[in-house]
Amino acid sequence: MGKHVIFGAGPVGSALARTLLDRGESVRVVTRSGSAVEGAEAVVADASDADRVLAVTVGAEAIYNCVNPPYHRWATDWPPVADALLRAAERHGAVLATTGNLYGYGEVSAPMTEATPLAATGNKGRVRAAMWADALAAHEAERVRAFEVRGSDYLGGNSLVGMVAPALAKGRTAWVPAPLNVKHTWTDVRDVAALLATGAQDERAWGRAWHVPSAEPLTLRELTTVVAEQLGARPAVREIPWSVAWVAGVFVPFLRELRETRHQFTRPFILDSTAAQQTFGLVPHPVADSVAFDLARQGLAPTADPATQR
Repeated sequence: MGKHVIFGAGPVGSALARTLLDRGESVRVVTRSGSAVEGAEAVVADASDADRVLAVTVGAEAIYNCVNPPYHRWATDWPPVADALLRAAERHGAVLATTGNLYGYGEVSAPMTEATPLAATGNKGRVRAAMWADALAAHEAERVRAFEVRGSDYLGGNSLVGMVAPALAKGRTAWVPAPLNVKHTWTDVRDVAALLATGAQDERAWGRAWHVPSAEPLTLRELTTVVAEQLGARPAVREIPWSVAWVAGVFVPFLRELRETRHQFTRPFILDSTAAQQTFGLVPHPVADSVAFDLARQGLAPTADPATQR
């Protein structure tokens, strides 16, 4: 069986599977549907089923948590998944590598480092902070070897590019539910995968959280301009009034959940990934390359060479 067991086949899980396969590793991907990238062993299982998780991770050297429950169900869906994967890693002596995010920090007023306090007051932020606290406690008790990687909003799948590109490609104005001129860090899913794969086999990574190497921050307007340039389109983008998005949240669970994380777009939200870059020698993909990758995933091939883009 696969020595590297990945739970989840979304943008990060799939990128991780490809990264590990390219390194010659044996990979098992576990999902409810049985989907997996070519070359990986596909297994059907529910990550919240602790007994099933134990069974499908026998012999694993590393277990990767790349699960992504529905946004509005984090409070109910995350705890049993996190607990099942932590118990499996402890039982089998496997490294537990978790794909985290920045929600646990809550509202910030400066660039985030790994030393920034986990001071979130929102429900989703507290859920993520509790998950890491449990894993870290198990690590410090020498029951498991664990680490977490934290990236900002992704490029390469389920991203803002996917929100604006279809409209721009048709010559229309793209609408986004956030201010256009605030600096924001964007993280390539391939860089998340690289840090997960590297950290799982490097003991320097264990027992702490790491920020994923990420390119220089861009505003939503600047990011949209990069997308438009690659599509050969006009960079037309406008902000959805917050009052409209708030009312829409009454009927759309995803938009309702954005209320908790709106602060990430109303003031600079910048990730400092110096520690991971210096420790592991990892270099983030340029934003233009990340956008090209994202567009390719959507079937919207760029019209320009990403190397010529900013």
